Amino acid sequence: MTTTTSTPPGAVSTGRPPAPTRGSRIERNRQRWGWFFLAPFAVIFLVLLVAPLGYAFWMSLHTNTLAAGESFTGLTNYQRAFSDPLFLGGLARVGLFVAVMVPIQLAVALAAALVLDTLATRLSRFSRLMIFVPYAVPGMIGALMWGFLYSPRFGPASDLFDLFGADAPNFLAPGTVFGSLINIVTWQWSGYYMIIIFAALRGIDPSVYEAARIDGANGRQIAFRIKVPMISAALVMVVVFALIGTLQFFTEPSILRNVAAGAIPVHYTPNMYAHGLAFSYQQFNYASTISFALGVVVFAFSYLFLFLTRKKSGLNS
Repeated sequence: MTTTTSTPPGAVSTGRPPAPTRGSRIERNRQRWGWFFLAPFAVIFLVLLVAPLGYAFWMSLHTNTLAAGESFTGLTNYQRAFSDPLFLGGLARVGLFVAVMVPIQLAVALAAALVLDTLATRLSRFSRLMIFVPYAVPGMIGALMWGFLYSPRFGPASDLFDLFGADAPNFLAPGTVFGSLINIVTWQWSGYYMIIIFAALRGIDPSVYEAARIDGANGRQIAFRIKVPMISAALVMVVVFALIGTLQFFTEPSILRNVAAGAIPVHYTPNMYAHGLAFSYQQFNYASTISFALGVVVFAFSYLFLFLTRKKSGLNS
């Protein structure tokens, strides 16, 4: 279908486009100022993140030897990484952390959020703050603090067990350090996840609960049959955050390694392995490969989890 325009009688057609209106000029000025204010962040983002990542990826495609110097080897380093027993052992170890630590963190955060959501007193605000406080403690400081508490020589555990005539367990032994690390991370991150879940609960219309009570639902049924299904998207987000953070486990085992007397080797997690390769053995190319290989694994696990939970969380594509 075609349309034609006609010039009214007596009007002169100049063939020029209509002059820009005041609104369009204001919009263009707004866009220019928007780009102007965005430019500092864009420059910092490119210089401090994109450029280092690009350089690290370029390094991962090269190999540096004393005999031949640096040469392009393509994906050879990646083939080496995914057959490296130390890297695969670290992946298996963080996979076990994911299987144990993520459900514990989710259960603690969800239980705390559900309890606080039912309270409307000053105690609720104080409790919410106290649960969130550990997240405000830097990870390194928290690990140092727990290292002191776990210490069998100068920690308080031995004094407490002496009161009952028992010997304190060695929390930093090879057989117990796994649980000690789980305790540290759960203590530090559960409050952050609780805030996310609590915010989602506060977004639910209270009339839904009133209707459920009228139908005879008790508090437990409201919590697990109404509240939990309605915040499934927030729960999925919490699990994704916990999954990514656990697969990149670094700070806590690195700090405790100094006091754990051989219980935490330098290749305990993939991030620790890459750090040791780069700064202890100067294998920067292979360390870059390990880092990007870990990034591939993190992306694959995160995407797979989001794909499997897209219907429950309302993230339908």
